[in-house]
Amino acid sequence: MLNPIRVIAEAFVPIGKGLGVTLNHALRMLRTRSKAKFTVEYPDERREQYPRTRWRHYLTRYENGLEKCIGCSLCAGACPARCIYVEAADNTDTDRRSPGERYARRYEINMLRCVFCGYCQEACPTGAIVLRKEFELADYDRADFLYTKEMLLEPIGLREARGERQEARTQPEPV
Repeated sequence: MLNPIRVIAEAFVPIGKGLGVTLNHALRMLRTRSKAKFTVEYPDERREQYPRTRWRHYLTRYENGLEKCIGCSLCAGACPARCIYVEAADNTDTDRRSPGERYARRYEINMLRCVFCGYCQEACPTGAIVLRKEFELADYDRADFLYTKEMLLEPIGLREARGERQEARTQPEPV
């Protein structure tokens, strides 16, 4: 035979404990509401990004306008998502795109597959690919998430406009 007091206790005691937890959190939120700021008025106001934030990819240039990318495909090899495709071509005397023997004729990143790990930036021997803090990457069409070389190359003089200092990489001297 069922004991009605036991049935009531087994049903309503957990409900009462759950309501107590909810009430406790609601009161704590009301007490700290004046101290904490919950809403950021985006796009007028933006939250501070963490120092190691990595979002938008850029292919950088030297100060003289030559591309830093030499088409070595180390970034594609280091990418765990396999979202980078590099097709290299040889530089000629009439058409010099980079200071090395080769340049990236075709450079594509499928941003839908990218996990923004930064391995491509770490693997690049020339510092050609960098991930910056620009995080507004939304779009409406899947085809627009395939970033081509023209979309990734930063315009000539962009670093000076941003006020960034040029990182000097020491090149080994030929023997």
